[in-house]
Amino acid sequence: MLPPIRGVDLMHVSRSIPVRRSTAKIEDYLALMKPRVMSLVVFTAFVGIAIAPGHIDPFSGVFAVFCIAVGAGAAGSLNMWYDFDIDAMMARTVARPIPSGRVARSEALIFGLVLGTLAVLALSIGLNVAAGALLAFTIFFYAVIYTIWLKRRTPYNIVIGGAAGALPPVVGWVASAGAIGIEPLILFLIIFLWTPPHFWALSLNHMGDYSRAGIPMLPVVAGKAETKRQILIYTVLLMPTSLLRWFLGFAGPTYGVAAAILGAAMILAAFKLRQSDDEERRPARRLFVLSVLYLGSLFAALVVDAALRVQSP
Repeated sequence: MLPPIRGVDLMHVSRSIPVRRSTAKIEDYLALMKPRVMSLVVFTAFVGIAIAPGHIDPFSGVFAVFCIAVGAGAAGSLNMWYDFDIDAMMARTVARPIPSGRVARSEALIFGLVLGTLAVLALSIGLNVAAGALLAFTIFFYAVIYTIWLKRRTPYNIVIGGAAGALPPVVGWVASAGAIGIEPLILFLIIFLWTPPHFWALSLNHMGDYSRAGIPMLPVVAGKAETKRQILIYTVLLMPTSLLRWFLGFAGPTYGVAAAILGAAMILAAFKLRQSDDEERRPARRLFVLSVLYLGSLFAALVVDAALRVQSP
């Protein structure tokens, strides 16, 4: 059973934010696509393509990454379209295009729907229908399952909704190989387990924002101590999961050593956060930054390891 929400009435969160006439510029539409999130999606999708057994040509690979990036941008735009009201209540998001009045909600909705449709059709026609269908499901999961259904209803929104962020390397793999196997599912599990510590570390330092906006993030609902405990649990589970590729023979020692070192660093940072004072902000900030470096370094190690294995006699 989920813990009760302290002082948050989700059924009465105001959605009556005035929308001014759009004065959108190109950079505002780019902001709707959440470029920081998109960069992570692009990189993990590229890794999925690079290590898949299909070995598609460079042009097709770039085309697939572009389609996945556009799909991620579509999901981001639909997320901002729906979340305009809570974005206006949080200091971290109040300057986004819709709450600031630079982009009208209707424009963000149309922009997201058009981008998503074009990305799915292009990937389906240009490479294979399976990859296009999986990209469509990813966009749907983020925009509908996470944003509309889970985000305002459960403190485990990030846990379940993290599946959307874990799918891009699988989409990339399917674009290259044409089918799903055990290897891309391991990549999915890595990002799926990485997501809660990553976002909960961020939310620990933005509890006031989330509480004011009526979002039941775990720190708001269960408190800092429970959040730190769960961060440590997920981080500990992440390490053996990241080593699965090595244990099963899908990766060599280069990746295995990198995964072990990076996993140990994450566990150490999570343990220090668990032991820290509730008023101390730096341990959560350090874990958040480390989590970004962790995922980037781990997936880079996958590419390096795959290249070395191809070159070895």
